Amino acid sequence: MAYDGGMLRAILCELNNTCADAKVERIFQPAQDEIDLILANHGKKNRLAISAGAGAPHMSLSAIAKENPAAPPMFCMLLRKHLAGAKFRGAEQVGFERAARLSFSGYDEMGYPTEKSLIVEVMGKHSNLILTDEKDKIVAVLRPVDFTTSRKRQVLPGMIYEMPPAQDKTDPLEETEEEFLSRLSTASPEKGAASYLSGTYLGVATQTAAEIVFRAVGNSDVKVGEIRPAAFYSTFSSWFDAVKREEFTPTLVLSADGTPLDYTYAPTAYRGSAATTQTLSSFAALLDRFFGERDLADRIRARSMDLHHLLSGAEARLCRKLAAQREELADCAKAEEYRRQADLVVANIYRLSRGMTEFIATDYSSGEGVDVLVHLDGRLSPSANAQRLYKYYNKAKTASRILAEQIALSEAELAYIEGVRGFLDRAESEADLTEIRDELYRTGYASRMKNYTPPKSIKLRPREFVTPSGYRLLCGRNNLQNDQLTFRTAGKDDLWFHVKDAPGSHVILLCDGEEPSAEDYTYAAEIAAHFSGVSGSGIAVDYTRVRHVKKPAGAKPGYVIYKTNYTAYVTPRADVEKTEK
Repeated sequence: MAYDGGMLRAILCELNNTCADAKVERIFQPAQDEIDLILANHGKKNRLAISAGAGAPHMSLSAIAKENPAAPPMFCMLLRKHLAGAKFRGAEQVGFERAARLSFSGYDEMGYPTEKSLIVEVMGKHSNLILTDEKDKIVAVLRPVDFTTSRKRQVLPGMIYEMPPAQDKTDPLEETEEEFLSRLSTASPEKGAASYLSGTYLGVATQTAAEIVFRAVGNSDVKVGEIRPAAFYSTFSSWFDAVKREEFTPTLVLSADGTPLDYTYAPTAYRGSAATTQTLSSFAALLDRFFGERDLADRIRARSMDLHHLLSGAEARLCRKLAAQREELADCAKAEEYRRQADLVVANIYRLSRGMTEFIATDYSSGEGVDVLVHLDGRLSPSANAQRLYKYYNKAKTASRILAEQIALSEAELAYIEGVRGFLDRAESEADLTEIRDELYRTGYASRMKNYTPPKSIKLRPREFVTPSGYRLLCGRNNLQNDQLTFRTAGKDDLWFHVKDAPGSHVILLCDGEEPSAEDYTYAAEIAAHFSGVSGSGIAVDYTRVRHVKKPAGAKPGYVIYKTNYTAYVTPRADVEKTEK
């Protein structure tokens, strides 16, 4: 169900009951359109998360702590200046609109009492956060709106705050039976009943309207002319009487596989046949469950966009470089032809003279005499022509050797980029992105990362599992962690696993020289296969003791060589998230 007027009313009710007279302890802005207020009350801290993004704007208490930028944005600094240390006096909904006014009392720089309001508008693409003073003068705004953006309503610092233009709709909380039936009688009988409700009454989302119609007649697709007015009003008034009494039930709608599909502020009867509902303890838990994973995925996708561009650009440059190197290497195949011609010039030098541009000689190097046309530079003597051809031969031979080395280096770097891309695709948190970004910085990509400042320290946090026999199993999240695990954390007698001939995580089975069971070996190999760039079944995973794993001098992070290994063929585990510690 959409975040409509009823859902906002339920959220504000929970907020007022939980955080009345709480102190604003800290303020964060984890993303461009998100604000987190830490409210301390009776020794307990609550996080009020406000998202003003166009996709799914919402506000609620939340237990999810997000990673914050090193330098807070300007809007965050302004909120800290005016609200830090203030008391939260309560929140009220503006009519039945999707807008709320959060009131705060505190002191200004001179120590005088002051009142501030944070107005939260959760209205799709028009969502905004606006800080005003006691006279409703705008002090700060998250998303300024000037004449170039809207001619109907401007939202700029220094202006007096005004509500968005009123819609031609009725407040459902103030509707009487007589007015409801009168409006219904003038509606087109062919209009959908759910569309009629959402288009006539303020703050009623399409999903809410469909639920009311379904409760009235058992079918949400009926038209206005097909529904009995008395039954329609009875259901309508019953729904909004519960809203007036602040009787809300945090309800989550789940698909057959347990994926959250929808959320409501009342028990729902209108849902798909395969869907089920679950009642949660609070609206904070409800919205954390619904938005938590999706918001995290969106945030990781947005914050990793620069890394994807960097890797794509580096990959494209390497592919062009490799194509040029391979083409040049193909030209170096002429080296033997230069030597052959030089030998023929030396063998026939007695019959050559300056000024000749070509001659025909018989080549016996292949066993049978073959006539060969040899081209000469007429400006040079026969001996100078031979020296010129030998010089071409030596140059091509040297270039061939160097090009082979350079191609190997380019291919290794291309494989490294592919490995980093795999870790980037499997990143589960913003801390993972920070470590990958630092790895790219250390490996020479700093010049392509705009305004990047390396962190002072990064705590490597490998994934950890427990094998069937109880051994600890560590899995690297990126190449830096791979090196950390293999060459610092693991002992020489521990077991090392890695997918064969493909990028992936280093997996360490901490057994201290003991011989684990076959199930432990299989479990570790399945984890290594899961966290790799290979998919499917029958994936080859190499394993050996850590003592046999070496790192070449100057190699990229994560690159190793090993010997005396065995290979297992496994299918990646499907329940990794459930078994991770």
